[in-house]
Amino acid sequence: MPLAASLVASTVPRILPTLVLIGAIASGCLDLTLVQVNRRPWGEVDGKEVELFELKSWKGTTVEVAELGGAIVSLKVPDREGEFADIVLGFNDVESYLADTNPYFGAIVGRYANRIAGGRFELDGETHQLPLNDGENSLHGGVRGLTRVVWEGEPYENDAGAGIALRYRSPDGEEGYPGNVDFEVRYLLTRSGNLRIEAEAVTDRPTVVNVSFHSYFNLKGEGVGDILDHEIQLLSTKYTPVDANLIPTGEIASVVGTPMHFVNGARIGDRIDEDFEQLRLGGGFDHNWVLDPWYKPEEPKPSAVVYEPESGRRLVVNTTAPGLQFYTGNFLDGSLIGKGGRPYVRRGGFCLETQHYPDSPNQPDFPSTALRPGETYRQVTEYLFWDDIGDKSDV
Repeated sequence: MPLAASLVASTVPRILPTLVLIGAIASGCLDLTLVQVNRRPWGEVDGKEVELFELKSWKGTTVEVAELGGAIVSLKVPDREGEFADIVLGFNDVESYLADTNPYFGAIVGRYANRIAGGRFELDGETHQLPLNDGENSLHGGVRGLTRVVWEGEPYENDAGAGIALRYRSPDGEEGYPGNVDFEVRYLLTRSGNLRIEAEAVTDRPTVVNVSFHSYFNLKGEGVGDILDHEIQLLSTKYTPVDANLIPTGEIASVVGTPMHFVNGARIGDRIDEDFEQLRLGGGFDHNWVLDPWYKPEEPKPSAVVYEPESGRRLVVNTTAPGLQFYTGNFLDGSLIGKGGRPYVRRGGFCLETQHYPDSPNQPDFPSTALRPGETYRQVTEYLFWDDIGDKSDV
């Protein structure tokens, strides 16, 4: 089925029978019949225990989430033959996630995801200086950000499934950002085996917030070659061009007539090395696509579809965020060895980072990322998993 047609089909609701869910049991396993949640010790950071949570649906889809950085450590989904594979890049141990060489595998990134030019922004007449951890820029919230800190996780359930609620207080001045900010991120594995991520934040002082989720996907399986054979459809007609430091120029440009045009879908490898200045600057795709407003702004809108022909796996991304960073693992070089003992080669994974635009605090024409006392930052992102046999589960 064509990418566009399959996306339309996803809007058709499917009615599932109402089932009685079983509550938490004392053993630490939340057995909901449709979705189970298990937790176990995974390591220690600065004397604090880190737990690893496993979410498993009755269909077999399994997600592992660590309290360290809220990282999605593994995500196992079936192919067209019903065979499961882990489709996200990552490591087996806490130490590898803490290392400077970890390129944010699976992590929650913030306080401000993506880049801020010069590591500096002004808010209400006050200038704030952030760590420079990406050349002349601040990237993904700084040296530790939300990625190399331990969150507190607890299982939860609702009518759609079960998951883990993660909470972290970022103190005033952490990484140079103003205000005490309380973050909560909820990972919900639905009864049909899809993943819904809900992020919220509140502050006691004016600040900026832009949270994203940094999983590297390879729909053939983590460590299985590159992702150049994947086909992608981005439901966007505009993007934000960047300069040599990968900072947006401030322009919102049309994708028409450029390699950035994925509205109708295209094979990644057919476009990634075209003679186009933006691709040369990024070493491939590493750009923010502008997502048009949805008629229900509080509900996730269809944003991207990725299909891998060998396995038949298909990933659909819906989000309430105004932007989507499509990154093709251009900085992977084979030096990192993943969970399965295989090297992660250049372009061995892709990211679809739901977000506000990069450098928005310094770009007055971009949507505001300011968060003030009494307000609540919210973002919802959904990952839907299909195969080309025709399984299109509800969320």
